[in-house]
Amino acid sequence: MLAAAAALFALARLSVGQGADTSLPFAEPQSCPGDHFYDASALQCWPCGAARRRSADGLHCVCKDGYTMIDTGSPLVRCNLCNQDNQVVSVDRKFCLTCTNCKPCGPSQVQVEDLALKTVSCQTCTNQTVPNALGNMCVPCQETFILTTNSCTCPPNNLRGGLCFGNTKMPARSAPLPDSIWYEMHLQASYLACASVQYNNQTACQLLTNLVVLDMNGLVSGEALILYRNIPAMTSYLPKLFYVDTNIAAPLGQTAPKGLSFQKDSQIALKIVKYDARGNFLGWEDVRGGTLQLCPDTQTLLDAAYKFGSFYAQSCTIRISDLLRRFPEPVLFELFLYYKDDQGQPRVWPIPVHSLNLDRNGLSTGAIRRFFLVDGLTGRRGSLSNPPSSVTYAEDLVLRTYLPTNNPTSKAPFLLTVRYAQTEDLQAQAQVTFTVLYEMNQAAAKRDTDIALGVLGSLAVFTAMLETSSWRRRSGLEFIDVVTIVKYLAHFAGALSNTFFLVTYGTGVYWLIVYKGQQSTVGITLPPAGSGIETSFIIYVSCAFALKALQLIHILMVQMTVSIFLIDWEKPKGRPLPKPTENKPSSSSVSIWRTYFIANEWNEIQTKRKINPILQLFLILLLLEVIGLKNIARRDLNLNLHPGSDVSLAPWSPILRYGISVSMWLAVGLAQTLFFIGIYERFVEDKIKQFVDLCSLSNVSVLILLHRCYGFYIHGRSVHGQADIGMETMYINLEREEDNLCAMRGLEPNMEVQTFEVLISNKVRQQYDRILSPLNEVARRNPPGHMDSPTLQQNLKAYFTMNKFLSSFLEHAYKDMDYVVREKLFLERILDFEFQRSDDRSFFYNDERMLFSNALYYGHELVLLLFDALLFSVVDLGTQNFVLAAIITYFVQKILEMVRKAISRRNLATKTLVDERFLI
Repeated sequence: MLAAAAALFALARLSVGQGADTSLPFAEPQSCPGDHFYDASALQCWPCGAARRRSADGLHCVCKDGYTMIDTGSPLVRCNLCNQDNQVVSVDRKFCLTCTNCKPCGPSQVQVEDLALKTVSCQTCTNQTVPNALGNMCVPCQETFILTTNSCTCPPNNLRGGLCFGNTKMPARSAPLPDSIWYEMHLQASYLACASVQYNNQTACQLLTNLVVLDMNGLVSGEALILYRNIPAMTSYLPKLFYVDTNIAAPLGQTAPKGLSFQKDSQIALKIVKYDARGNFLGWEDVRGGTLQLCPDTQTLLDAAYKFGSFYAQSCTIRISDLLRRFPEPVLFELFLYYKDDQGQPRVWPIPVHSLNLDRNGLSTGAIRRFFLVDGLTGRRGSLSNPPSSVTYAEDLVLRTYLPTNNPTSKAPFLLTVRYAQTEDLQAQAQVTFTVLYEMNQAAAKRDTDIALGVLGSLAVFTAMLETSSWRRRSGLEFIDVVTIVKYLAHFAGALSNTFFLVTYGTGVYWLIVYKGQQSTVGITLPPAGSGIETSFIIYVSCAFALKALQLIHILMVQMTVSIFLIDWEKPKGRPLPKPTENKPSSSSVSIWRTYFIANEWNEIQTKRKINPILQLFLILLLLEVIGLKNIARRDLNLNLHPGSDVSLAPWSPILRYGISVSMWLAVGLAQTLFFIGIYERFVEDKIKQFVDLCSLSNVSVLILLHRCYGFYIHGRSVHGQADIGMETMYINLEREEDNLCAMRGLEPNMEVQTFEVLISNKVRQQYDRILSPLNEVARRNPPGHMDSPTLQQNLKAYFTMNKFLSSFLEHAYKDMDYVVREKLFLERILDFEFQRSDDRSFFYNDERMLFSNALYYGHELVLLLFDALLFSVVDLGTQNFVLAAIITYFVQKILEMVRKAISRRNLATKTLVDERFLI
């Protein structure tokens, strides 16, 4: 009957162990029925069988009254019935004894049990018993001694770890034992006691499993592992240590529970089973804040690690001696996920544990189910009372969650990774971390990013080609040269920068909405820190900034080298001046102050912008730091803008920080631009339109050539004929203009258009260069700022000649250099490309949009805004500090503005032939 019960029990364990589902019904020792015991290796309740009942601790069975009991460490003890009338069970419940003389013994006698004769009498102890400490009874020897030698003595070769074995044959050793007194004392004994069918000692099996785990570098080929693998798992109480050798949740292997779902702000229910170093079962325990974390902190902050969906990271420095005081002996854990199945029944699923030490050493093994935090026991040598020569501790614990949890694939929904460190200095400081990460398959996100980059990158190539083609036509070039290639690269840098910006900004906003916007069930998570997607994202942002900087430098170089001339329409008045001589150009009674005034106004609006950069930075810091929008960028599902000091703060996400900061930057910039254009320029002042009006009042026109044959013209010829007049005449002229008593200001009769895009012919440009060529020769001969009398005379002659040439050209005085005024086609406006070629005549295109501002900061506000936003973001990604990013952005803005003003001021003086000393 006993053999049949044991066979039935082994078959039941075998059927459970070979199942595909590794989740288990949740059971604790106190939950087992009265006729069941709790199997600490299988973590389940099993029936004791006939003639047995559960022990007091619930972890094994004992024989019922009237039965002897043979206990070799197996939970299923052996029971034999004492069926004779005069037989009683011995005190140790191991024998049936015949009561021959039950009267009290004499004063010198001890009533003892004669186990040899199976009687109770007054006699001395036999060779199978030894006196107890008080000398009033004989106690039996340890069971292994009796079973092996039938006495209380054991040959030295048969003694292992305080136990006596009949067969001490061990498997051939292929790996050295760790240099540890603990392994010397218990490795062989635990193996023999666990592997022996005669003993089948459960505690020994647990101890052997612990020895495998405590040898952190021996999980592949260590001696303890070899002994562990040599024991048939289904014929003993050997705990299941390895999860699966390959995939944790392979379709044909052991599967994780399906249908798991977690709500927003819910806690992950985790439980652990604890064992001491000697293999004793210590019970179940809920995982709370400090259960697996070595760093001290408040319970609230530590519990935040298990808030589902929130990334968690805790790191601290702690002394090794403090760790040993907390764990004088190692405690070994098995981690389980607690959940309820479809029928509402509680179940637990073992969470796999992966050791990073093996990966670091080039080894590999399947995930295991048992781990420890601190071990100062196996590092002792010579004696257990000696201090440890080395201490092993878990320096890095990472609990990984793979989403979605309701449909696990080759990766289990939960995985614990541990990296151990070892030190010999007990006073050393240990850096320990505990991290909770959430991961998911990001292949779709990466694919979408690659597609977006490919499509937009292709558009950038064609955009750069169109811009370069437009530049060649505007420069009058016929062939592709080195300059053309450089221009193409400059335009391509700008277009590609916009591509990277759109992709990165779209990525940031996408994760802000998708991750932070989850309302109930959590099924999406951010790319983990250091992942390929996050690294690529940071690289893309850096590329966007670098290319945008190149685009801005190209724009500034064009603006700082622009060709500009101020055409004075004022006619001389008063008596005629002396005729010019050979070395002296003709003098004029026309005042130069109007020209100087226009030059100064142009110089003043060089860096005029549609937004206020200081106000922009102030509002950004107000939104991010004071209002607290930066807290949205944390790796959790919390939208609280002002978390309290008792709230655990998740790490920052660079993707979310970029998304929220750029969104705020663009929102504030757009708000400023709309206010400036819609309200300030309409009701307060419009510097660009005022400059055009000022040109008309000053009777001075402005010709600006961005490229060799392309630029802008501001028609400032006064409709009153003269502008060098007194105050009273000025007011009268303005009143006449208000009453429509004079002609319109436009270049053509009955037209108000004063601003034009111009595409001049090669002849006009050649004449323009011919007039200025003597000055270029003089500039090469003389140092900067030096102007002697011949140079001054040459400068004056060139000024008057250029003024006369351009004014005559605008009055259609040259039939071979004539121009026509027309409207740009719609497609020409969209593509910023002129379809006509200016081979024999020039073209003036009406420009109501004031495009001459493209020669100023004003016309490139979007480029400047994106450059500032990218600079701010790049600095923040590197420093995680919005304030520092704002300070650096402000200084870079100021440096660029100073350089732009200084070089443009010198260029303005050179190209307009205005003395730089009058530019203030």
